[in-house]
Amino acid sequence: MESARETRPTVAAGAPASKRVQERPKSQRRRRWRKGKAKASRLTHSMDLRTMTQSLVTLAEDNMAFFSGQGPGETARRLSGVFAGIREQALGLEPALGRLLSVAHLFDLDAETPANGYRSLVHTARCCLAHLLHKSRYVASNRRSIFFRTSHNLAELEAYLAALTQLRALAYYAQRLLAINRPGKLFFEGDEGITADFLREYVTLHKGCFYGRCLGFQFTPAIRPFLQTISIGLVSFGEHYKRNETGLSVTASSLFTSGRFAIDPELRGAEFERIIQNLDVHFWKAFWNITEIEVLSSLANMASATVRVSRLLSLPPKAFEMPLTADPKLTVTISPPLAHTGPGPVLVRLISYDLREGQDSEELSSLVRSEGPRGLELRPRPQQAPRSRSLVVHIHGGGFVAQTSKSHEPYLKSWAQELGVPILSIDYSLAPEAPFPRALEECFYAYCWAVKHCGLLGSTGERICLAGDSAGGNLCFTVSLRAAAYGVRVPDGIMAAYPATMLQSAASPSRLLSLMDPLLPLSVLSKCVSAYAGGEMEDHSDSDQKALGMMGLVRRDTALLFRDLRLGASSWLNSFLELSGHKSRPNLVPTEEPMRRSVSEAALAQPEGPLGTDSLKYLTLHDLSLSSETQDTPELSLSAETLGPTTPSAVNFLFRPEDAPEEAEARDEISTKEEKVYSVRAAFPEGFHPRRSSQGAIQMPLYSAPIVKNPFMSPLLAPDSMLQTLPPVHIVACALDPMLDDSVMFARRLRSLGQPVTLHVVEDLPHGFLSLAALCRETRQAAALCVDRIRFILNPPGPATPAGPTTPPV
Repeated sequence: MESARETRPTVAAGAPASKRVQERPKSQRRRRWRKGKAKASRLTHSMDLRTMTQSLVTLAEDNMAFFSGQGPGETARRLSGVFAGIREQALGLEPALGRLLSVAHLFDLDAETPANGYRSLVHTARCCLAHLLHKSRYVASNRRSIFFRTSHNLAELEAYLAALTQLRALAYYAQRLLAINRPGKLFFEGDEGITADFLREYVTLHKGCFYGRCLGFQFTPAIRPFLQTISIGLVSFGEHYKRNETGLSVTASSLFTSGRFAIDPELRGAEFERIIQNLDVHFWKAFWNITEIEVLSSLANMASATVRVSRLLSLPPKAFEMPLTADPKLTVTISPPLAHTGPGPVLVRLISYDLREGQDSEELSSLVRSEGPRGLELRPRPQQAPRSRSLVVHIHGGGFVAQTSKSHEPYLKSWAQELGVPILSIDYSLAPEAPFPRALEECFYAYCWAVKHCGLLGSTGERICLAGDSAGGNLCFTVSLRAAAYGVRVPDGIMAAYPATMLQSAASPSRLLSLMDPLLPLSVLSKCVSAYAGGEMEDHSDSDQKALGMMGLVRRDTALLFRDLRLGASSWLNSFLELSGHKSRPNLVPTEEPMRRSVSEAALAQPEGPLGTDSLKYLTLHDLSLSSETQDTPELSLSAETLGPTTPSAVNFLFRPEDAPEEAEARDEISTKEEKVYSVRAAFPEGFHPRRSSQGAIQMPLYSAPIVKNPFMSPLLAPDSMLQTLPPVHIVACALDPMLDDSVMFARRLRSLGQPVTLHVVEDLPHGFLSLAALCRETRQAAALCVDRIRFILNPPGPATPAGPTTPPV
């Protein structure tokens, strides 16, 4: 292999300038290339959609003509074909995006907040077009050079062509939503059968192309390396999770396969798609809880702010009295949580940058629960600080199924330092073991306890803010609604980061982005919501796993992962060298070497392409479904044998299994009526066929049970009378988040009721950016915005009024 910094011969001072340019070090050329790419990126983002499309089409036609004249070689034929596909998809996509963009402003909260799912979809498609435009320019400028990496550029072009094809399908789906939704509504509110048909069709789309070379292309560049690490970790963890289920031992074959995942984006994307579609909620619970491992959490806390107090408290399940807001002389009884598992303690974590009065009291110390050596951080300082006038009650996210306050402790410590107030984070019980309404009951109980005992927490309680992210944002809203229903004090404000406000399986334009989102795929979302709704209460673990418990299982799995990575490091490196240095070999994996069956069988069984790499890298225009003709490649065909049963009857998304026969009959009746207005397949123009998933039927366990319409589960569906009891709400959402429309529609409802609400949408960041606050400048700025919203709630300008504070400055 060629070294990153190879020695260059010395060039005489009088040598021609062209030669001096050629002899520059590779690192210098790379810096120039990055600067040129950044400049090109700024230029493409300043282009309007039509100009960008025309420029891309012109370049595609030029490259297509060039490679068509390079003889009958396979590589030239494929390059010519891929540029023909880019031209076709760009010309087909531009009108659809233009129509969406022309009406997108109708769904904004206001003129100062231009954000909704339609805008996000157009922006994502522009990012893909911009990347293809930059790559096409690069090819046009370097195609004659002897240093032109044909195989690499071909693979990248084909990957982004596949992504562009799927984005075109999403644009047509968005147009269909625009046609069937009520005016001004982002969520479909009509017949559930139409939603079911739409989602059944949607989940059959191919997703692997978004998890390989194109992973995270829509996000800020600083996020992409992190996403690549997560994807490699996910498929590796999937291997170990599957091995623990089947009792298989670690083998050299499995280590070699993991190495291939790290260096083969196409194979990794196929395996990523298999995992998100087939593994249950217990896998995601275990994977997301990896950050709970002591060694990892210790490393995270080493990089976070140092606080004086970090205590895990156990609140006893005892009823207590709370005064009513309307008449403080009257009280109401706050009962301990009872749902599903009966009375039990509620765990909370107290975090404070300074040791304040009350925080070292005997009464509070009696509630402390030991966490080991790092459960309490008390360092000598001259004196105690007085009680703060404010308190933040925090509810963490994690899809209702994973994580605790320990996972979110790093940024909570930063909050405690920046705000100078105590923070109480609630460790509510998680689904599927504790479904709705257990988490709500525990959060409400802990909130009321904090209001009543704020003196023990180092606060006078003059101002109280509820703050949470994702599922925690949902619980912030529902806890406040429940407090109003009980008649007790509601918080002075709510800061919700990328909250989920609609848990019903309703389609929206932003939720179309779940097709490509590596952190929030639709199938994973549905499994989490189903678990929270009580649809996955059965225990799939064996007796050993039950004995270990979830955290014990995670520790065991992670220990195995670290051991395997240590033992297989040299094997991984050898496989990397072999794959990169011997591409001409016809078979990279010996046929006698047994391969793990948890790896995507279709991907591993592919015959190799003409350049000696996986054929997944060499998808023709037919493979990309750019033509309606019959495909010649049997492994990538859209036949029933390859796709499995992909008709709507094979996808159980909204209906229980016992309803399947009636559902099939009704669907057959609908399919015979060609004039059916809401036919989803009619959304595609004649001759366009998106790629379909090769993973077979997807069992989506999200039932249309009435419980998901409960306003304490989906606050967006709460009646006006309930929403009018909410305090001022400040939402920080992500433009590229599948949950964006939840925030936009919730803010619009509150605004229509005259409720004080602000919505700020950050660009180019994924869902969950608070946990990535230390990753890059963009995530730090977004996290600082959340802190500013909390600070505004705790310190409003001027005297506080019943209507709440005015809109904070952005």
